[in-house]
Amino acid sequence: MNSAALLVLADGRFPAGGHAHSGGAEEAVAAGRVRNVASLQEFCRGRLHTAGLVAAGLAAAAAAGCDPLLLEEAADARTIAPALRHTSRRLGRQLMRAARAAWPCAELDALAAARPRGAHQSVVLGLTARCAGLAPMDAAYAAAYESIGGPVTATVRLLRLDPFDATAVLARLAADIDHVAAQAAEAAQRVRTDGVAALPAASAPLLDITAEQHVTRPARLFAS
Repeated sequence: MNSAALLVLADGRFPAGGHAHSGGAEEAVAAGRVRNVASLQEFCRGRLHTAGLVAAGLAAAAAAGCDPLLLEEAADARTIAPALRHTSRRLGRQLMRAARAAWPCAELDALAAARPRGAHQSVVLGLTARCAGLAPMDAAYAAAYESIGGPVTATVRLLRLDPFDATAVLARLAADIDHVAAQAAEAAQRVRTDGVAALPAASAPLLDITAEQHVTRPARLFAS
């Protein structure tokens, strides 16, 4: 395992575009569902076990060497809201640029050529992990952490939360991240025998609805 590469990939300063997205947190704040540290923690827990689990499974499968174009189809099937599909591909395109600069790899080049408008972020993340010499479990951890790290950082700005309190939310969800990463990596192992249907397909209808609402908001701080 290339532990240093995992640190680089999971670093919030890695130029993958995530800083411009709130992962649904902005709309949740606007609707009053996230008001303080306690409600932020519950929002993140729910997102981690749904959207985060799906992303972690796709990333782990890509890192394991599964056909990224098949995983692209699986990601489409698991991303119902058009707004979330657009966001995922936009983030995937930005991540692809950063990944190809950091870890030049023929597999990344092939996916970029096949999906010039952007592949799903989770698939690009997993393939990046593979090209960086990381294991499927590493990719699952990176995806799981990213699924809540973005909303936590965004909420510090949206609610002016104490950054120490926000960081504590991530620490308290560490065991959940462990569980989601392990579940995702185990599912990825079964793709070769059971197909992409083995990957998690947890849904989060409220995230889908609020993503569509967010794109119609005339004034917003984050892109999603």
